[in-house]
Amino acid sequence: MAKVTFNHGDGSVDVLDVDPGTSLMRAAVTNGVAGIVGECGGQAMCATCHVYVRPEYLDGLPEVSADEDEMLECTAEPRDDSRSRLGCQIQVGPELEEIAVDVPDNQT
Repeated sequence: MAKVTFNHGDGSVDVLDVDPGTSLMRAAVTNGVAGIVGECGGQAMCATCHVYVRPEYLDGLPEVSADEDEMLECTAEPRDDSRSRLGCQIQVGPELEEIAVDVPDNQT
């Protein structure tokens, strides 16, 4: 199991134990994490799973794909070029056993 921490602007925190191979978006939607919508179901087509990855976890992430980069231009909250990612494009597993993200206040 991997540990995923979703930090919210109001100070609340959701900490989930997630099976390897699960995306951050799927983990959030399945567990009712507020602020993660996942409208497109994980196809990198809607940007409603936008998160800000905490700096200490950035080095362990895969590169941003062209599709993800394009969708990050459509986020409801401002893009942070160094921290913004789509939760549907980040999967936990052996290479990423723990991650913490900040959830934007608005996804739509």
